[in-house]
This record gives sequence, C-alpha cells and structure tokens, in this order.
Amino acid sequence: MKFFTKEVKIGLAGVIALFLLIYGINYLKGIDMFKPSSYMYVSFKNVNGLAKSSPVFADGYKVGLVRDIGYDFNQSGNVIVEVELETDLRIPKGSSGELVPELMGGVQMNILLANNPRESYAVGDTIPGVLKSGMTDEMGKMLPEVSKLIPKLDSILTSVNLLLSHPALNNTLIAVEKSSQNLELATGEFNKLMKNDIPQLTAKMNVIGDNFVKISDSLAELDIQQTYSKIDNAVSNISSLTDRLSQKDNTLGLFLNDSTLYNRLTETGDNAAKLLEDIKLNPKRYVHFSVFGKKNK
Repeated sequence: MKFFTKEVKIGLAGVIALFLLIYGINYLKGIDMFKPSSYMYVSFKNVNGLAKSSPVFADGYKVGLVRDIGYDFNQSGNVIVEVELETDLRIPKGSSGELVPELMGGVQMNILLANNPRESYAVGDTIPGVLKSGMTDEMGKMLPEVSKLIPKLDSILTSVNLLLSHPALNNTLIAVEKSSQNLELATGEFNKLMKNDIPQLTAKMNVIGDNFVKISDSLAELDIQQTYSKIDNAVSNISSLTDRLSQKDNTLGLFLNDSTLYNRLTETGDNAAKLLEDIKLNPKRYVHFSVFGKKNK
C-alpha cells in the first residue's frame, strides 16, 4: 500500500496553501511569523479607534505592532492593548504608551521611553497608556470661543459695509487717485529734469570748476611776496607825500598850509572878476578902435 496516495497529496497541498495564505495575510499586516519577538500590554482608558496591526513607534522608529485589543471586564473603563515588540527593545520602568490622533482620522501609538538605565519591564508586563489630545479635540475646545466671536464678526462686517457705502470714502478714493496722477506727473517732470537740465547744470558747474582751477593756478604762479613789497612801497610813498603836504618847505605844502597865499589868491580872483565885469560894462574905456587912428585928448 502506497503512503503518498492521491488523497494524501491533495491534503498536503491544502495544508501548504493554508499556511501560505496565513503567512501572506500576516505579512501584509506587518507580522513576520519567522522573526522572534516579545510582547507587552498597554492599559488605556480609551483607545480612540486604534486598530489591530497598527504600527508602534519609539522615538519615530517602528519597533512593533498592535497584536490584539481587548476590554478588561474585571475593571471598568480599562482597555488592554497587546503590543508585539522587537526582542532587542528594552522598555525602562517609568515608560508609557501614548495614542496620538492623526490628521486624517487614524491613531498612532508611541512608546515613550523613560530615562532609567537600571530597571526595565519584563516580557508580558503592563505599562500605563495615555491619550494625547489631537487637533480635533483642540478644535472642539475652540468652538465655544468661536461661537462667541460670531456676533462680533457680524457687527464688524456691518460697520465695514457702512464704511464702504459712505460717500466720503468714494471722495477719498477719488482724491487719492488724483494725488496718484499728480505724483505720476511730478515724477515725469522730475525725470525730464534729471535727463535734460541736470546734465546741463552739471556741465556748467564743471566749467566753473575748471575756471576756478585755472584762477587758482594763476594765483599760485604770482609772486605774492613781490606784490606785498610793491604794496608796501606804494603805501610808503603815499605816506611820504602826505607828510610833505603837511610841511611848508614846498610850494604845494605852502599852498595847503599858509592861509596868506590862499587869501591873496582869493583877493586876486575877486579883483580879476571885478575887472572883467567893468570891461563888460565899459569896454570903450579899455579898448579904442578907430578907422582914422587914435584921437588926441
């Protein structure tokens, strides 16, 4: 009788297929059936939708996954989560589990490792767990405050609408537009000034600067000491002339300082004036014209 009959072969194929199916399902869940692992329990008041086969992280690194979730019927409000961990992971005493709600609605489990190098949990121990408030909870806390702000926002929007419909705002906008146009015109004029007048003014200033440099060079070439000497000589001559005029040993000085000569000249001038006047009045007394000669008196 043969052992590997047709029925045995069919049974072995079915067992192998079932094993491959179980292994494939666990592999898709992240469970490696051939990799050694340890397990621990984490106690929560609320798992907030944590699912089996969810990854478990420590310091941002995946160290295991959630194997099972059960409710502790002996103690109300206590959910026990069985966590499969890598065998090399050491859980110091004082560590805890944390559930962090994700933005898309999932839950991530973290192991918060304590700084305790001496004591650690053994395989199968239970550590405490906490639920960290997520963005949804924060939004829920903010909703009452937001509801209080809604009437104020409505009042603000009403005031803004009144302000926008006020004619003064329209006039202000028109004035601002005119100011912008005037500013644009002024900017254009300034640009023209910078393009035309400023270069001409700069050129003139350059010419003036060049002339000033030439004058400075000419002044530098002058013999200042000789010029000062000439000025001193001229001043000395004027001083000497003034001194001579104040003395009576010369004609001009005698004229300026002797009143007798001045009086005589004045008297002579008066006599000459009288003589001229008498000549005008009695010209025949002084001038005799005769065709036949001079008459004898």
